[in-house]
Formats: sequence, structure tokens, C-alpha cells
Amino acid sequence: MENTAHKTPEQFKISGNWENQAKDLKQKYSQLTDNDLKFEQGKENDLIKRLETRLNKKREEVINIIRKSEPKAL
Repeated sequence: MENTAHKTPEQFKISGNWENQAKDLKQKYSQLTDNDLKFEQGKENDLIKRLETRLNKKREEVINIIRKSEPKAL
């Protein structure tokens, strides 16, 4: 049985061109604003928290959404 009560938040790093990913996310989720998608290197948690609030989703869901917008390696 897995204990998730004391699970630390997953460390998440943005990879790829964030400008392109942000445009993609903005098209898929019209409620997102440029301000919601503003990103500074090393401040991934701030970005994730804004997206959690705006999309009304949990951290893991937001991370999965961002990962799906990352360019696929060839």
C-alpha cells in the first residue's frame, strides 16, 4: 500500500521553448492569460500554482498538461 500523505511535491523543470508551449496552452485553455503563463527560470512552482488556480486542477494534472505541450524528441 502506497503512502501518499507525506509525499513531497515533484520537482519539475520546464524543457523546450516555453514561448511555443505557452502559445499552445493558451490555444487549448482559453481562460489562460499571458500573465498566467509568464515563466522565469527556476520559478516553475510559481507557474504551476497559477495554472492550478486558473484551471482548477491539481498539481499533478497541471504538470501532465505542461509535459504534453513539450516538443517530442525525435
